[in-house]
Amino acid sequence: MTSAAHDLNAPPALAAASLLRLLWLASPALPVGGFSYSEGLEPAVDAGLVADESSARAWLLDHLQLVLARADLPLVAAAWRAWQQHDTARARALNDWALATRESAELRLQTEQMGRSLADWLHRQAADDARIAALAKLPPAPAWPVVFGLAAWRSGAPVRESLLAFGFGWAENMVQAAVKAVPLGQHAGQRVLAALADALPGAVERSLSIGDEERQAFAPGLAILSSRHETQYSRLFRS
Repeated sequence: MTSAAHDLNAPPALAAASLLRLLWLASPALPVGGFSYSEGLEPAVDAGLVADESSARAWLLDHLQLVLARADLPLVAAAWRAWQQHDTARARALNDWALATRESAELRLQTEQMGRSLADWLHRQAADDARIAALAKLPPAPAWPVVFGLAAWRSGAPVRESLLAFGFGWAENMVQAAVKAVPLGQHAGQRVLAALADALPGAVERSLSIGDEERQAFAPGLAILSSRHETQYSRLFRS
C-alpha cells in the first residue's frame, strides 16, 4: 500500500510558511475579537433551544451548513480570487453584499469590527501592499470574510485550505462560546468540535461550487434570535 507521502497523484504539500500563516489566521489568539461573539448561540441558549451537548452540536452543525457553507465560505472564496486578480471593484461589490446581508445590527457590528481589526493587523504586517490600502477604504467598513480572503491569499495557501482555516477558526470560537454559555464541559466541547471538523471539508467542497447567483444569506430563525439578543438582560457575548 502506497503511503500518502509517496503518492505521486497526491496534491503538493502546503509549504511550511503558508501552513503556519493559515494556522495563525485560524487561531483564537488572532487579535480580532472573535471570542467575544456567539453569533446567535447565546440567545438560543436563553430561549431553551440549546441546553446540552447534543443540542449544541446540532445547532452548530446547522449553522455550518445553512450559514457558513451557503454564505461566508463562498464569500471568502470569491474575495480570495478577487484579491488574487487585484480586482478592487470586485472586492468592493463583495463587501457591499456581505454588509447588506447581515440580518441584525449585532451581526453587522461583528463583521465590521472583526474586519477592521484584521485589516489593521494586515497593515502592520505589510503596509506597502496597495490592496491593504484599498481594503481600508471599503465603505463603510471592510467586512470580515472579505478581509480574511486577502489575508488568506497573502499567506500563499490555496483557496480550499484557506476556507478550511476560516471554518475551523469559526468552529473553535463557537465551541468555546458553547462551553461558556450552555455551559458544557471541556470534553463535551471537544466532541462538538470533532463533529464540526468532520463536517467542515464537505461544507468547503460545496461552497467552492457556489457562484454569485447561488450564494445566499437567509436564516430567519437566527436573525430573530440575534435581534432578541440586542435587548437580552444578561449577556456574556456581543452577539
